[in-house]
Formats: sequence, structure tokens, C-alpha cells
Amino acid sequence: MRLSACIEWLFANEVPDFADRIRACARAGIQAIEFHLWRDKQLDAIAAALDETGIELVALINDPRRHLTKRETHVDFFADFAEALQVAQRLNAAAVLATIGPAPNDRPRSEQRAAVVEAFSQAARMAHAAGKVVFIEALNSVVDHPGFFLTSTAEALDIADEVNHPGLKVLYDFYHSIMMGEDPRSVLTGRMHRVGHVQVADAPGRHEPGSGKIDWPAQMRLLAELGYTGAIGLEYKPRSSTKESLEMTRSVLQS
Repeated sequence: MRLSACIEWLFANEVPDFADRIRACARAGIQAIEFHLWRDKQLDAIAAALDETGIELVALINDPRRHLTKRETHVDFFADFAEALQVAQRLNAAAVLATIGPAPNDRPRSEQRAAVVEAFSQAARMAHAAGKVVFIEALNSVVDHPGFFLTSTAEALDIADEVNHPGLKVLYDFYHSIMMGEDPRSVLTGRMHRVGHVQVADAPGRHEPGSGKIDWPAQMRLLAELGYTGAIGLEYKPRSSTKESLEMTRSVLQS
């Protein structure tokens, strides 16, 4: 099982220097990393740490985040996204996640949905031309992202179907999905070809697998049954030390 550590949270308490968290991941036997926004990071230091350790960067987030439900933001979004793709090239990242933002109350949802499809259609073409992928992700509105436009995995997959371009993939996050009351088997069966990355955190709490109520052995068997062979993104907040949380995570996911 190939694990990808979100170093926004993993090793954050133990290793203040962001690039050094990559080295900490290497010492812990982690093969890949991911992180959130990039403009506040020391990119040269990150590039050096990635090169030194041989660790793969799975994804970063487009920065700044834009409200893709509004067409009037798209010009700025595409300019930002072009920069993010350059950063992805520089760091050899496989993908850029484009977050959608909240659902505004001043326009019909059908209009917002059409704007989102347009944004991801163009972003998919841009990413593909750069040899990258753009991720779309559904987030939970119950705890973490109230008012967010895209909260349904099924709708994220529907948008990917509508765009129908190899440059767009769905990032499936078990925590967000289960917090929204979804059954992973129901939403993923027959549609796994649209999924480019999977993230885990337990629910409730968004801590390491084994800290909540999700049946992780069953979910890992489901991924194997559906043919997923990519990395498992560890986007959780450790309750104790990262070392202890990784020990629990490995034990739970591989049992």
C-alpha cells in the first residue's frame, strides 16, 4: 500500500520547517506527499527535499482559491491555474486540485453548475496539455465546509462524466463522503475510472484511521475490488504524535 502524507498536518507539530517534513516522511517510510496552498511555501526548499528523498508529490491546491460557480471569476482562475501548473511542473506534481467554493444565493443552482462544468472543461484541457491532471472534490458541509457548492460524490462524478476529458479526475475523500451520509460502495461502483486519488481520515473527528467509526479494512477491500491502484492520501489531523498515528494507520488500513 503506497501512502501519501498530507504534510500540512502530518509532522506539523514535530517539524516546524515545511521542507523538512518531506525528509521526516522519508525516514518514516512514506513514499509520497501532498499539501494545500503553494504561494506561502518555500518552493526551492521543497524541490530540494523532494529531489533529495525521491518522494513523489501527488498534488497541491490551486492558489488562491476561486469561486468557480461564478463565471466572472473564471478569467482570474485560469490565470492562477496556469501558474499552479507551472509549480506542478517545477515540483513534478501529478495533479492540481481546484476547489469550487461556496454556492452563492443570488443565482440558480443550474447556472452555478454550468459555470463549474465550464471551468473544469477548460482546466482539464490546460492540465492535460501540461501533462497533469486537475482534481475535483466533493467536501462535507456538515462540519468543515458549510455552504460549499459540491457536497455529493455522485455529482462530482457526474461533472467528470459531462466534461469527459482525461485531464479531469475526481479526488475521493472517505471522510467527506461518509460525513455526508454516503455509502462508498454505492457511489463508487462502476465509476472508479473517474477517480484519480483517494484520501482517508476517520469520522467523526478527522483524525487517523482507527480513531473513529469507519470500517477501514472493509473500505480498503472495496478499493481493491474496484481496481484502485493509486496512493492512499493521509489527510488527517493526528491526535498524538505523527509517528504513533502512522503506526495506527498502517495497522488499521493493512489489516
